[in-house]
Amino acid sequence: MDSEAKLAVKDTDRRLVYRCAMPMRWGDQDTMHHINNTLYFQYMEQARVEWLDVLCADERKEKNQGAVLVTASCTFLIPLTYPGTITCEIFIGPPGRSSLPTFYELRRTDDERLFATGEAKLVWIDKTSGKSIALPESLRQEFLTA
Repeated sequence: MDSEAKLAVKDTDRRLVYRCAMPMRWGDQDTMHHINNTLYFQYMEQARVEWLDVLCADERKEKNQGAVLVTASCTFLIPLTYPGTITCEIFIGPPGRSSLPTFYELRRTDDERLFATGEAKLVWIDKTSGKSIALPESLRQEFLTA
């Protein structure tokens, strides 16, 4: 299967699960007057934390379980520049036994173009042992029907 076909299959498995907006700050700029590339990861992280707080805060607190990030990547398509507000959309793919693939799209609220894409793999763990465990069935169902 060529990469274009893989991308098409991958895209059809993605489901939008969360969207949020965040302001870009003046201090986020690098010497080129672009938003520093490390901030793209922080935008994705903030959206992910907000989404997980809405979705499963009780499981993470009461059961001493939670998601950890095991991989993260970002493709920088167009430089973000201050001032402005970005929108981060989170999409999920099919869950594994203990993992969940997540995908991100960053845009400006005043511009429909796609400025960056990201991917991250989350793994559900027992916080005491630090080992991966099966996704709770309630979350698995939430992920499958999102």
